[in-house]
Amino acid sequence: MKKQIKTLSIIALSIITFNSCSDDDDNNNVNPPTNTESTRLYTSNNADGNITYYDVTDLSNVSATTLVTASVAADGIYFDASTDAAIQASRSGLALEGFTDISAIASGTTITSDIVGTADMTSPREVAVNGNFYVVADNADVDADDTTADGRLFIYERSNGTFTLRNTITTDIKLWGITFNGNDLYAVVDTTNQLAVYTDFLSNTTDATVSATKTIAVEGIVRTHGLTFDAASNTMVLTDIGSAGDATDGGFHVISDFLTKFNNTADGGTLALSSQIRVAGSNTVLGNPVDVAYDADTETVFIAEAANGSILAFNNIGTGGNITPFINNTLASASAVYLSKD
Repeated sequence: MKKQIKTLSIIALSIITFNSCSDDDDNNNVNPPTNTESTRLYTSNNADGNITYYDVTDLSNVSATTLVTASVAADGIYFDASTDAAIQASRSGLALEGFTDISAIASGTTITSDIVGTADMTSPREVAVNGNFYVVADNADVDADDTTADGRLFIYERSNGTFTLRNTITTDIKLWGITFNGNDLYAVVDTTNQLAVYTDFLSNTTDATVSATKTIAVEGIVRTHGLTFDAASNTMVLTDIGSAGDATDGGFHVISDFLTKFNNTADGGTLALSSQIRVAGSNTVLGNPVDVAYDADTETVFIAEAANGSILAFNNIGTGGNITPFINNTLASASAVYLSKD
């Protein structure tokens, strides 16, 4: 997502410790790793289009690596551990671009895309992956009428070093964040506080206009952007950017037992704030949290914060409120985060 490659050095992270007001013994400190697996947070941005990933295996000792790409702006990001590949949606190239065998590459190195796709999109945002299928949400105005809600979901199949466009779904909602739970695709309804689901999404194999299977409102959110779902813990996290022009009014919502709560909310109904945990306030440094990742093992929420240009991490969430992030790392125009465990 951008042009003008800058010389980069490893970005230092500020680890901020603080005392919790919670009486829960499990939430008193940064949770230690529970096993020996490696945990990394991959990020993209709209300031220089480079990929920065953080080793967050030990949250008290986080390191960062930045890899320089030809893009000058980028958004949705994904990591495929089986091929050691980072894939991002290039907003400058309007295509998916993938980089394999990246883990041994030194920070500051320029990398070349070796998984390539066609430039089909107009305004690519989030990426959601199901098997070899990569779905990209595009928030461009499809019919050039800003009074009507629409967007597009581009469905690519990855094979032999290429991303091939299989088909395009036009939606009757505005799009931003998307995520899969099994074969069902959840999507935020941009400019609203709503969440939609498309059941068995990939069964739509031809170009078509498709309506969501179900849409609900999420009480307490002004305008949602990012979302992530952890199937093992049945936890959904949604971000709230509030007013796009206000760098102080953001937040995020943690919804436990999500599938039960979503399924028990009627189509067109509202999920009550009392069924959620909301984090917001001046201490959070949240203005426009555009994407989110969640580590259920450590109960940590990672945020790509665009307005204030940072990658944030929160734990000790308890009942929510005005919580200070324990990681606040500068990343200009942060746009996407993806958590990988291997």
